[in-house]
Amino acid sequence: MPVLVTGGAGYIASHMTLALLDAGEEVVVLDDLSTGVRANVPEDRVRLVVGDVGDEPLVSHIVKEHAIDAVLHFAGSVVVPDSLRDPLGYYRNNTCNTRSLAAAAIAAGVRHMVFSSTAAVYGLPTAPGPVNESTPAAPISPYGTSKLMSEMMLRDAASAHDFSFIALRYFNVAGADPLGRTGQSTPNATHLLKVACEAALGRRPGLQVFGTDYPTRDGTGVRDYIHVTDLVSAHLAALDHLRAGGASDIMNCGYGRGFSVLEVLDAVRRVAGRDLTVEYGPRRAGDPVELVADASRIRDRLAWRSRLDDLDTIVAHALAWEQRIATGTRSRTRRRAPARAEAAAAVPSLAAIPNG
Repeated sequence: MPVLVTGGAGYIASHMTLALLDAGEEVVVLDDLSTGVRANVPEDRVRLVVGDVGDEPLVSHIVKEHAIDAVLHFAGSVVVPDSLRDPLGYYRNNTCNTRSLAAAAIAAGVRHMVFSSTAAVYGLPTAPGPVNESTPAAPISPYGTSKLMSEMMLRDAASAHDFSFIALRYFNVAGADPLGRTGQSTPNATHLLKVACEAALGRRPGLQVFGTDYPTRDGTGVRDYIHVTDLVSAHLAALDHLRAGGASDIMNCGYGRGFSVLEVLDAVRRVAGRDLTVEYGPRRAGDPVELVADASRIRDRLAWRSRLDDLDTIVAHALAWEQRIATGTRSRTRRRAPARAEAAAAVPSLAAIPNG
């Protein structure tokens, strides 16, 4: 049965759409294109509906017209500093719209949802080492709180209806489709790796590092970077689990090891073969010292396994995508990929990635 992907013109969801198509699924994309890029949607292979996920009559119509059995919900606002400036906007876009989407979908007969959540629900973990799903949720930004509230709504809905969900708490998502079909395309994106790749290609003069006095191995913050292709494979595993009658759950998505900001920048220099101009500034309020996933639950319960958990590979795919954007040679999203098992292995060698 067809799957509805919300926010399908965005960074992660466009990878999800391609992964679903590669797996033989029928896909409908719902996106208002406020931040998504239409070119990321292969409109010859999916139905794109331009609209708001909070529009309950529209969602109800889509579900009934296409006999949707599952929703993969990515649409929302995701920039932590922006959420501090516009908290009510974030509660509208993330929490209220998730409530409306779930209400319309459940009323129309949808039984499953995979929800895009975030490690920001953990706030500033006090215990050292990786955080697991039992770590107390204590978000310190409206962004994190809006996602946690959405998780709570889905949990309660699953208790009251014939409905199940999995919320995947993302750590730092990075990289791009190994086949060059899609990548981080949002203008003015704030992701460290995208900014660093743009700087390496001369598309921006340099970048800033916020905080060099953290109690880490080199003084900069440490994060768990997960390749976007591995992340969407976790969504496929979650969808399979729910369709097979599996229970609702909340799971971390990461690799269980972290890299510092300076280590990421060193990897960009190494892969690009170029230096970076870096300015160093004070810490930003609310940035954790270290945020690394304990991903044992998703491995145990979904048998999920990472395939691209190598920092240089993540950087190489991100850099290749930025080069395609810069030269106007991005691959068409219409290009078909191998079947699910083969697609994960379709990774070019680093030697095949030009230095530009």
